[in-house]
Amino acid sequence: MGYEINEKRFLEELEKELSIDSVTGQYHELQDYLVEEIEKLGFKTTTLHKGGIIADIGGEGNPLLVTAHGDTIGMMVRHINEDGTIKVYKVGGLYAYHTERENVRIHTRDGKIINGTVQRKNASVHVTENELNEEVPSFDKNSFVVLDEDVHSADDVRKLGIEIGDYVAVEPRFTVSNGYIKSHFIDDKALVAVLMELLHDVKDGKVKLGRKVYIYISFYEEIGHGGSIVPEDVKDYLALDIACIGPEQTSSERKVSVFCMDSRFPYNLDMIRELEESAKKAGADYVPDIFTPHYGTDADPALVAGFDIRHGAIGPGVRASHGYERTHIDAMNNTYMVLAEYVS
Repeated sequence: MGYEINEKRFLEELEKELSIDSVTGQYHELQDYLVEEIEKLGFKTTTLHKGGIIADIGGEGNPLLVTAHGDTIGMMVRHINEDGTIKVYKVGGLYAYHTERENVRIHTRDGKIINGTVQRKNASVHVTENELNEEVPSFDKNSFVVLDEDVHSADDVRKLGIEIGDYVAVEPRFTVSNGYIKSHFIDDKALVAVLMELLHDVKDGKVKLGRKVYIYISFYEEIGHGGSIVPEDVKDYLALDIACIGPEQTSSERKVSVFCMDSRFPYNLDMIRELEESAKKAGADYVPDIFTPHYGTDADPALVAGFDIRHGAIGPGVRASHGYERTHIDAMNNTYMVLAEYVS
């Protein structure tokens, strides 16, 4: 059918979304931005009381909900140490070794942003070489946030407005090189940007909806309950999320994956077949894959919540999930081709 993303527009949208910190629960700024952009395109939005966006984008019959999540993994201030460093605790599946030496932004209650870096206590090869080589990075034991401020005590830190429970966001470090997209939080802001592409093409008449379609942008996927909200008339639920690359995985940075099963349970067999057929019709380069033992999408909690729906999932192959992730524009385009064909 010739469905393709507008690459320039897609990358600009992705970069904008990545620039807005949105650790799980810290949804307000990104939600406000997306609501404004969606309504500019002529679609009415409803925001959820707990955070989240649902929009009816048109079409008739057999309602489908398509979701991508805007929340990311991150950290929260756990303790302010007496030397002015900050102990953090992970929000979602973030590991200390993925944050070591990364720049971070602490968001205070009164709206200030204070910069810092995640460092190990013993971080100098010239002074503590053995500890540096032998210690495993750990938020509990030896990885702290060092502020870009002249602080030497817990009182100094608190005078800046920092307190227990403040969100700590990792800088994404977004870049594109020879078609490869590299950044923290491709999971799942790249797929939110794919949804925005769909809205542009529906508005412009490039994609004709063959059924009623809702989009849902959730902000609690990384802790497991984002997808538990479903409009009552929905029959099918399609999650857009990353396909993890690793040993025995078929997923590729250049392809879209059709999910067959994750660590919770299999996806609906009829929907898998329909998605694979859509991939073939669209001419998308796709593979089927299974994701275990530590993976799930927003479609899963909808079934756990008791909704009588079919559920499926597709997404681009992404390397180093929950770390400094990498995919390719081809995978994003292949994902969009399947999505556009399926909704039409």
